[in-house]
Amino acid sequence: MPKILIEPGRSIVAEAGITLYTIGNIKEIPGIRKYLIVDGGMTDNPRPILYEAKYEGVLANKINNKLPEEVVTIAGKCCESGDILIKDLKLPSASPGDLLAVFTTGAYHYSMSSNYNRLPRPAVVLVNQGKDDVMVKKETYDDVVRNDTMPEWFK
Repeated sequence: MPKILIEPGRSIVAEAGITLYTIGNIKEIPGIRKYLIVDGGMTDNPRPILYEAKYEGVLANKINNKLPEEVVTIAGKCCESGDILIKDLKLPSASPGDLLAVFTTGAYHYSMSSNYNRLPRPAVVLVNQGKDDVMVKKETYDDVVRNDTMPEWFK
């Protein structure tokens, strides 16, 4: 019997994924742009910088608030000019500690993630019918450097 293998990728699982980020710093350049810097970025989602992929997001902890909206840019924590997750996103006024939910992140995000800048990868959590469980543990700094060695002659 022949075996048929498929790689469904984005067509099936993209819509199933939501990435949660915590807003850290907020940087405003008056008259130009307001940046919300999150605790992730191009290390866990390189698609915006690689493919100019577009995403939508909401402040998960302010989802029902009817606050005035402002246009912001969501930037990652890599200190790279290209570490932009979402440009020109309309959100209610955000504060450090707010949760940003970014939609359609189920496909390729984990497999494309990296430890660039020696940053640990986040956990992957499965949520289904009111249940949740960790599918991939959050990396620690020790995980990132566990395979590093130093030659004796260099010490």
